[in-house]
Amino acid sequence: MAVRWLCSLFGKPFDGGKRMDHGSQQQHPAMNRLYEVQREVQSLGPQVCTFSGLKNEREYRRLERELTQLLLEVDQVDTEGRADLQGARKRAAQEVEGLLRYLEENATHPSRLAIEELSREAQRLVEQGVVEPQRAGGTAEISDELVDAVQELILRLTQVKTGGRVPLRKARYRALTRLCAVQDIIEGRTRQQTLPLSEDTHVAVQRINQVMVHVSGARSQLVALLMGLSGRDSCAHLSRVLTELLVELDALDVSGNAAVRNYRKQVVEEINSLLKHLDLEGEGDDTRRYSALLELQTLWSNNTEGKYSMRVYMLSDTTWLKNVIVLYIFFLRYDLGQNDSIRQIEAVRGRVGQLQGEVLRHCGVGDLFRPKPELQSLLTHLDQVDTARNPCIREARRRAVLEVQAVITFLDLREALICRQPSPNEPSQHRAVWIVLGSLSDLQAQVLCFNGKQADKSYMLLEELLTKQLLALDAVDPQGDEMTKVARKQAVKFAQNILSFLDMKTDEWEY
Repeated sequence: MAVRWLCSLFGKPFDGGKRMDHGSQQQHPAMNRLYEVQREVQSLGPQVCTFSGLKNEREYRRLERELTQLLLEVDQVDTEGRADLQGARKRAAQEVEGLLRYLEENATHPSRLAIEELSREAQRLVEQGVVEPQRAGGTAEISDELVDAVQELILRLTQVKTGGRVPLRKARYRALTRLCAVQDIIEGRTRQQTLPLSEDTHVAVQRINQVMVHVSGARSQLVALLMGLSGRDSCAHLSRVLTELLVELDALDVSGNAAVRNYRKQVVEEINSLLKHLDLEGEGDDTRRYSALLELQTLWSNNTEGKYSMRVYMLSDTTWLKNVIVLYIFFLRYDLGQNDSIRQIEAVRGRVGQLQGEVLRHCGVGDLFRPKPELQSLLTHLDQVDTARNPCIREARRRAVLEVQAVITFLDLREALICRQPSPNEPSQHRAVWIVLGSLSDLQAQVLCFNGKQADKSYMLLEELLTKQLLALDAVDPQGDEMTKVARKQAVKFAQNILSFLDMKTDEWEY
């Protein structure tokens, strides 16, 4: 499957490859040169397919320059009119052109530009609210407006569509990771303010207070690093500074004084929280990881023993097999579909879908299937899913909860309609509300099984019918009857929830 996925990047069918044994074919100089180009393309392929930057970046210009040079070299190969050489040269040129096209498409993709614009907006926000006051020698006051603005940017980033492209997923993942780290730092600063102790308390307090000053400065430096606002500092340097502060705190003798010991513990915890974000930022640097994956690729390529020996392939699809492994492992890093929390959420959604199908099937034959206890247990399970402060996972869990609640409210209304026994003296306006609720129940059954897009006629029809029910409720005059007022208000809210659920099912959200 991974092979087919990579081949799909270049619009090429996977046919298993055309094998060719080097030892059994007389090698033409032109063919040797094409094999050399092939090896260079293999080394550039993973770099192109995981590049997540923009056209103005140095790495983009390097990749573009090297690929263009390879294309010129392929064009200069003299085939002497031989069909086999012409075919090999054509395939080589197509692979290089495919990489060039893929590189440019990702660097100029509207979603990539949207991610960049949101990142720049976050930079401006953090620079004004955190970095500039610190550089001016003051202390940044973290306001609720700043926290809310950062949260809003995170939500907007989660809504950027990537279409499953690894470079776009990578760019969005990196932007989200950094912004969530900044959010955690500034929210932690507003939640936990470690107050310095008086220096008269203990001889070690003076040094702990000095460390606190350094930690405060390191916090702002880390925020600047995460947002790309620091040209001098580096993660490694800041990590060394914080580690030295930990060593220094550990060397202090605070035995016998519980207050000072707790104070030191709080400072150590703050330093460890900053180091945690530095570690995550270091993991985002793909240089070491990519080198390790290339080492794996090299070991595989050089393995010539037994059943794992590698054959030579003729400039065709399976020459990418080794790179597929590298890219596929890399892809999993940015594919939230492989996240344990997402898998739990998807398992719940799968079970909800089965229960929903049973509920609708029984309703179709006039029966009522009541799996509410299991649905409630699924809600409890969703509540226990660890989101790790990841906004994408939080949104996935929220949507799953809404799916469960939609089935529960459908069952509640069906039960109410079945058990309803109107009295002879029931007001006509109250009866009118129940008639609308019966129509809404039928429409909700259609919404639950709807699986289309907003451009579909069935979507527009459902939206129109739901809007008509809202108008029908608006036309009901309670005539001072409190029970009718409450019933109409609940029915309006129910209809609006169905409309919102229908919109959610068609917004094409992705992890």
